[in-house]
Amino acid sequence: MTPVAGRGAGAAPRSVDVARLAGVSQKTVSRVMNDEPYVSADVRRRVLAAAEELGYRSNNAARALASGRTRSIGVVTLGTALYGPASLLMGVERAVRDNGYALRVVNTMEGEAAGIAGAVDSLLDQGVDGIVVSEPIDEEDGADLSSWVKVPVLVLGAPPPFGAPHVLRAGIVSSQMARAATEHLLELGHTTVHHLAGPQRWYSARDRLDGWRSALAAYGRAQPPVAVGDWSAASGYAAGRELAADPGVTAVFAANDDMAIGLIRALVEAGRRVPEDVSVVGFDDTPVAAYVTPPLTTVRQPFDAMAQDGLKLLVHAIESPQADPLPMTQPPVELVVRSSSAPPPPGNAPGRIRAAHSPRT
Repeated sequence: MTPVAGRGAGAAPRSVDVARLAGVSQKTVSRVMNDEPYVSADVRRRVLAAAEELGYRSNNAARALASGRTRSIGVVTLGTALYGPASLLMGVERAVRDNGYALRVVNTMEGEAAGIAGAVDSLLDQGVDGIVVSEPIDEEDGADLSSWVKVPVLVLGAPPPFGAPHVLRAGIVSSQMARAATEHLLELGHTTVHHLAGPQRWYSARDRLDGWRSALAAYGRAQPPVAVGDWSAASGYAAGRELAADPGVTAVFAANDDMAIGLIRALVEAGRRVPEDVSVVGFDDTPVAAYVTPPLTTVRQPFDAMAQDGLKLLVHAIESPQADPLPMTQPPVELVVRSSSAPPPPGNAPGRIRAAHSPRT
């Protein structure tokens, strides 16, 4: 690239300067900076290289933060097709647009070092007015963003993964929903409930494990060994083959629906009927949960309500920075009871239903 002619030393770069240096139109520069589709990879690379050379993006972001709002909100989310994170991202996108803001998304990758800090830095570079963090996985070292994040940050579901001056939280804690799922099985009369947990790097997997444990403790029930999957139906199937071999297993709470579906397949193949011999409860209420055989009892995640309630908090913090924060709301826990859960087999039932309805506190 060649130097831009006609610019005085120290003058702030403009989009026309980036366009001239990259050999494109100003409209194309705008489309690249707004991360719009239908821009070729080569053109996008040239524009970003020109912007970086001129310091255009960082200067404009700084001016935006100093002079006023850009009416854009950034989202940091895990790059995955898993139902939960993908559904929450869709809910956030609808809520952002419903509030009249543009959306900027940066995906992190599992195992990526300093993924959140890098994603936040990228969004700040784009001049966003606020940031939503929907990051379900622990980073090895929590980021400290307190010295350079000056916009409000909304964390959905998980505990704040970093320090920042203005952090908001929204969403149901997964432990409450997991406890409801486990109590449902105990109240049907099962002596105890086995748990098929998700990978423990995930906040939600640990929360669901905690909810299961707290329900068993409240009812004074034994805590069986925990099986651990990776959220996939295949891992549920593998765990199900081991659980099916134990005649004492009459109830299983799986940390997501996909694992529950794989688990049911393994149980049925082993000659264990669901729910006559073993009851199964999942988590999420995925679209397919109502149509498997038997239809799956599960806990419904209120993704849209979580996103809408969270965006209200964030937009209020952006538009009324001196006002008191809005109170947080908690969507109700919704257990969807279908045909995969039932009382235990008659041979295992005596004395259990009465005890199950008298939880210890």
